[in-house]
Amino acid sequence: MPDGADSQMPNGADRYVLDVRDLKTVFRTRRGEVHAVNDVSFRLKAGELLGVVGESGSGKSVTMMSLIRLLPMPPAEIRSGTVEFGDMDLMQITEDQLRAVRGARIGMVFQDPMTSLNPVFNVGYQLMEPLRKHMGLDKAAARKRSVELLELVGIPDAERRLKDYPHQFSGGMRQRVMIAIALACDPEVLIADEPTTALDVTIQAQILELVKELRQKLGMAIVWITHDLGVIAGIADRVMVMYGGQVVEEGPVRKLFSNPSHPYTRMLLETVPSITGERADRLQVIQGQPPMLGAPPSACSFRDRCPHAFDRCARENPLLENVGEDEHNAACFWDGGSTDV
Repeated sequence: MPDGADSQMPNGADRYVLDVRDLKTVFRTRRGEVHAVNDVSFRLKAGELLGVVGESGSGKSVTMMSLIRLLPMPPAEIRSGTVEFGDMDLMQITEDQLRAVRGARIGMVFQDPMTSLNPVFNVGYQLMEPLRKHMGLDKAAARKRSVELLELVGIPDAERRLKDYPHQFSGGMRQRVMIAIALACDPEVLIADEPTTALDVTIQAQILELVKELRQKLGMAIVWITHDLGVIAGIADRVMVMYGGQVVEEGPVRKLFSNPSHPYTRMLLETVPSITGERADRLQVIQGQPPMLGAPPSACSFRDRCPHAFDRCARENPLLENVGEDEHNAACFWDGGSTDV
């Protein structure tokens, strides 16, 4: 397994900057309700990089967008939960207070920069806007800071490029601009929603290396949402595995990758192609389909795809319980999870 980022967490990361408890998010549709996030709880330490993995539709992005109430309401509705951030609960503060948090204390980088950057404004304007709004900088100071940010994310000739528009940048450079905007106000938390998925492999590697460097330099906590387990193995301190809108396993990256407890985590890891030459004749797949989310889970959501399911799995929904040292938790009734992959 590639080295994780365990040793890269900045010193003094002994407090939680984000504490999420029992978060539930529902979408109202013509066909009924979709229970997209079901009692999700997790905590994020200062300076920590938390990897969030799972198949499409597992609830990764909806969970993180729920934290900062970025979902359109309706059709979305956050039914319950608390999100403690500093001395406030993000579920209880006003919209004006929340706008002061978004982009300032919590930054977000989305998957496709072309849909996130405004095509009619140059990147200088889009960088300067949060600096003037959240930090109160005048035009000259905001411009100087914008140049520094572009240089920080590795964009050459930064001062001249402030005048350029998004279409004048390559895909990788646009993503660097998005990272610069997210970092503009020195956020305590950065949420990155599959920011390298649309990029080619070489550019992906450059962006990942950039994030590692920025994290060490700035000391911010990061939530990295992805379906790519290889990325998580290389950059994360902890991993949170989601399935059916729930957290099914979480723990330190090395422990979880070397000794996965939940059958879904084990099967996810088995789908990753080997780079050692010791590969199976056929690429492994997880048979079956993700669960329908028309009702809150009353049983294990993975039971229909699980090779270890038994009667209890159809009667009860397992809760996260400790399965080892270092806060390694899994939600599973199967007692064979201690066997290495």
